Amino acid sequence: MTQAEVGSDFGHYRIEQFIGRGGMGVVYRAEHVHLGRKVAIKLLAPELAANDSFRERFVRESQLAASIDHPNVIPIYEAADLDGTYFIAMRYVEGIDLKEVIQSSGRLDAERVLAVLSQIAGALDAAHARGLVHRDVKPGNILVASDTGHCYLTDFGLTKAASSTTGFTATGQFVGTTDYCAPEQIEGKPVDRRTDVYSLACVFFECLAGVPPFRRDSDMATMWAHIQEPPPPITAVRPDLPATLDAVTATAMAKSKDDRYPTCSAFAGAGDVCPRGGHGPVVLDHRAAAGAADRRRADATAAARPAATTAAAVAVALRSARACRPGRAGVPLPADAAGPAPAGRRVGTRRVRLEPDPGPAPEPGHRDRADRRGAAAGRRRDGRRADHFQAKGRQRKQWSDGRDR
Repeated sequence: MTQAEVGSDFGHYRIEQFIGRGGMGVVYRAEHVHLGRKVAIKLLAPELAANDSFRERFVRESQLAASIDHPNVIPIYEAADLDGTYFIAMRYVEGIDLKEVIQSSGRLDAERVLAVLSQIAGALDAAHARGLVHRDVKPGNILVASDTGHCYLTDFGLTKAASSTTGFTATGQFVGTTDYCAPEQIEGKPVDRRTDVYSLACVFFECLAGVPPFRRDSDMATMWAHIQEPPPPITAVRPDLPATLDAVTATAMAKSKDDRYPTCSAFAGAGDVCPRGGHGPVVLDHRAAAGAADRRRADATAAARPAATTAAAVAVALRSARACRPGRAGVPLPADAAGPAPAGRRVGTRRVRLEPDPGPAPEPGHRDRADRRGAAAGRRRDGRRADHFQAKGRQRKQWSDGRDR
């Protein structure tokens, strides 16, 4: 069973409306007959459900995807088999997908695109933390709520475990959409979180340019472009955007996974170089930054610790003072220093002697005259001492003679 009649019952769900069809199956709006809850049900295509390994992986990874708790991930309520038809029941969101938004509005303004990028990047990082790779990030899998504009990433029930080896199913079927798939996914090489970084960058490009980065006449030509051709500059179609954005998209869509941003949030932070609300562009280094949330936490920490910053500045000043003490190594005191230098100052547990400026060098001959004056004064002093002791000796002798008489 790949289709359901509107008004019919499918297990404990009542089918209410046909929503859309994709390569993985058909989607309906339904209602849980016991709970009265609106859900979206995707009935998987029979060619996928016919494979034993796919069925096992589908159940296992759908359970893992259902454990992702993130505000931008569509919650999965159920993933099961009903009379040979595999299905996924998830939260129903009233709105349209991002593909329809682009088709109706064309190129989106930068601030709106950055809002979408940051939300979906967080959702993908949450999935990666659970060991999952989405493999099919595209505008059609991003829902935009009609009332709030909140974005949701869908189809996590069709993800692939990060420990899996390639971007293909066990039957050799390619999983993904050619406009947004990474080179390693096309070539059947191992995939990881950076594969989703590439796909998210393609979505980012299409939101700003109105078309995917590699639009070709056939799927084969598109896949060849993903593997061989460099990413086109976004400023070629959007000259109003900063030129630094070309380097950001080129890094996110690098042919080698090792040359891309390590996480989706890191890419979202680096992509935040577009003007916002009349303010100038915010430029970030993608290798130092972990994302906009990391910057806000870092700024808050710095603001909450002014004492630590002051202490660090003081430590630097002290180290400089020790290396360049006044009166030492030819470093004079400041010209505006008032009064004589102190005899000493306690710095930490060391006592540092601060000596005054010795002044200008003496003129030639000055030292010799000073030496002669000092020598003469010494001789006079020695003479006075000798006269004193001689007088004392005469007094003692006179006193002794008097006793004898």
